[in-house]
Amino acid sequence: MPEPILLVGAGAMAIQYARVLEAMGREFVVLGRGQESADAFRAETGVTPTTGPLGEQLATLAAVPDEVIVTVNAMHLAEVTVAVARAGAKRILVEKPAALDADEVQSLLDVASGTGAEIRVAYNRRFLASVIAVRQMIAEDGGVLSVKFDFSEPARRIGAMGKPERELDAWFFANSTHVVDLAFSFVGPVDLAAGAVVGGVDWHPAGGVFAGFARSVDGALLSWHANWAGPGRWGVEVITPERRLILRPLEGLSVQDHSSFAEQVVDIDLGPDAEFKPGLYRQVQAFLTGEESEHLPDIAEHARQWPLYEAVCTGTVFRRER
Repeated sequence: MPEPILLVGAGAMAIQYARVLEAMGREFVVLGRGQESADAFRAETGVTPTTGPLGEQLATLAAVPDEVIVTVNAMHLAEVTVAVARAGAKRILVEKPAALDADEVQSLLDVASGTGAEIRVAYNRRFLASVIAVRQMIAEDGGVLSVKFDFSEPARRIGAMGKPERELDAWFFANSTHVVDLAFSFVGPVDLAAGAVVGGVDWHPAGGVFAGFARSVDGALLSWHANWAGPGRWGVEVITPERRLILRPLEGLSVQDHSSFAEQVVDIDLGPDAEFKPGLYRQVQAFLTGEESEHLPDIAEHARQWPLYEAVCTGTVFRRER
């Protein structure tokens, strides 16, 4: 029998991971923080997390399991990942965005180098049934010509959620990179990007409207336009020589071909997305088995992308070092 997986965090996302692990027949141990979230986790899953300071909880374990999933609040992802790596974890799946700034990214790179721990970043949208269908169509059509994407956020609803100031300041990394990461994943490495940012919203005065373009190493062009000050929603369009592949919402897929202006909805086999949080089952499967792991970025790849994401967020220029 495989050893239990350590699940660090007992919030809403941890419950989703627990459902997947239970369906896979994998045992898991849960370390929570406060009693309220631990009680909610137990009510949903039947599993009782321990609570308290992380270091004390880790010290009570006979040994830290080799495989760990970190799914705590975004503000604590990096420090918790560093702690479990130093405690002996061999393979760690950390919820996106793994860090909220460049210093935290560097701390993850340092701990991976110092301990030999493999750290993977969990962007579950890469594993959506719709995205898998898009990748298949890209292969059939001979590659990607261009990509358009929109990471607009419902700013008024977000502002009313009572989130901590640091999480709101880093909302682009904590949430919007779901879309940004997915869009760039379709074209591979980018050698140039430039953008502009204007305006702001009350909880994010650093920017409210974002626009820009990028060029991949392979010659595909990307463009983005996102507006947090007005209404909008996430979306990605991938244009191949044969089709325009439209992910809006990301969980659905419509296609336009050369024969018509009409967009045809594609009937997708949802597979596990019909039962679990979309993308999560396949993501966990990739982490545990190594299959499809090219779609599960390690911390080194994530660090290479971070300056690109910063350029999108701040409206500056990015050039990849050769």
